[in-house]
Amino acid sequence: MTHPLPYQDLTNTLIVVLGPTAVGKTKTAIILAKHFDTEIISADSRQFYRELKIGTATPSPQELAAVKHHFIGHLSISDYYNVSRFETDVLSLLDKLFVNHRYVIMTGGSGLYIDAVCRGIDDLPDPEPELRDKIKNWYSEKGISFLQEKLKKLDPEYFEKVDKANPNRLMRAIEVCLSTGQTFTSLRRNTPRERDFNIIKIGLNRPREELFENIARRTDQMIQDGLVEEVKSLTAFRHTNALNTVGYREIFDFTDGKISLEQAVENIKTNTRRYAKRQLTWFKRDGKVKWFLPEQIQQIIQYIEPKSKTQ
Repeated sequence: MTHPLPYQDLTNTLIVVLGPTAVGKTKTAIILAKHFDTEIISADSRQFYRELKIGTATPSPQELAAVKHHFIGHLSISDYYNVSRFETDVLSLLDKLFVNHRYVIMTGGSGLYIDAVCRGIDDLPDPEPELRDKIKNWYSEKGISFLQEKLKKLDPEYFEKVDKANPNRLMRAIEVCLSTGQTFTSLRRNTPRERDFNIIKIGLNRPREELFENIARRTDQMIQDGLVEEVKSLTAFRHTNALNTVGYREIFDFTDGKISLEQAVENIKTNTRRYAKRQLTWFKRDGKVKWFLPEQIQQIIQYIEPKSKTQ
């Protein structure tokens, strides 16, 4: 006698737990995963790299053991990976997880990666490695202002929309323009793709001062845990995108002798606060996100269960 697959007559639901850095997403996601007897997919693009642990606030060994996590430490920093591949990889994994789980949790603060899974990402071409290296050299040798001017000439429409302080976004748009001969704007459809599962988005936030205190406390803990030593061990890879981010840039400034360690720590806290604000701006443009305090676990569960049955 054959038995039906678990939950095959029920609707599969991806629960997305999003929010700014240091708000408490990891803890909340683990509690929800235990409640719904499921697994967690990380949508934090820096946690993909196994060499980056302290500066990316990767879940602790105890947290990783509490619930099975995916897309944490599955790449080396020397590996090439992009949001399009993440979309493909996650959708493939969800097909497998939904066989035995009605719910799956995805959590992180990388808005572009979350959007890729929920809405789809445009099939933009990967450039030749030589072109990517050339553009990276432009950035390392001429700075972000050169990238800004380059993109402004190649695609003025996208230049008005892009986060001009984010070199990764600038470099990606430039490489697409140069490799295709078309503007980045013309190749972006921005048309959501249909998914064969429900999506419930849970946003976590705290009062600003409380969030900023968490950021300061976590930064100090990273220093105690050996962030300086971690950064020094990655010097050979310092021009990779993953290391051109908050927490690593500032320590490189210290190891280069440009600033004191005390100033580097203060800069990390300041830049992390700015990053958290940008994350909130990104997430709050999505009207489908329901916002909670991280401690409101029961309210979150009560919101998810009936909603997933009616979608």
